[in-house]
Amino acid sequence: MIIPKTIRKFKERIDHRSGPYGYLFQPYDGDEVVSLDCETTSLDIKKGEILSIGAVRIKGRKVMTSERLDIKLQPPESLSGDSIKIHKLRASDLCDGITLDEALDQVLEFVGNRPILGYYVNYDMRMLEKFIRPRFGFGLPNKAIELSHVYHDIIKWKAVGGNVDLRFDTIASQLDLPILERHTALGDAITVALMYVRLKYGEAPAAHY
Repeated sequence: MIIPKTIRKFKERIDHRSGPYGYLFQPYDGDEVVSLDCETTSLDIKKGEILSIGAVRIKGRKVMTSERLDIKLQPPESLSGDSIKIHKLRASDLCDGITLDEALDQVLEFVGNRPILGYYVNYDMRMLEKFIRPRFGFGLPNKAIELSHVYHDIIKWKAVGGNVDLRFDTIASQLDLPILERHTALGDAITVALMYVRLKYGEAPAAHY
């Protein structure tokens, strides 16, 4: 039987609230957000494996680049030439990578119960949950913030009657922000964090479509 997501999350909160990871299920009342990105071998969650994870904390108007996560994992057998063309990570680049279990421990500790921000953030969270749930018995309970939705909600009023281009490069260009190390986990996480702060606290961008 397939359990609806909301019911499953409620059950996990009850089951784990008194355990070692109970703090993850507490409501978050701070002013920090974690921008997170995963580089993987495939966009198909069922087939994909994680190669690297990047994350950076945002506190109010500040992107805290000194508080970041930059993880490379051990190379999986599924690493192929096609995926290397996108993320530029070869097996030799991952020879000093850590185990998946170590990576998951670091992610949970770094993120805590803060909201998770990303570009196509549901993909990254579902990819992490694919490995977190079998090991810990729960999925990520964190609130998700989708950057493209934040951008769309702001720009749509200046593009009445037109389609809003939600491509990563377009959003960065519209916000007049550089793209840092595109298709690296940490570079994308920092770029998304900068775009989010610009959208939340800067002047809304003009619409040029």
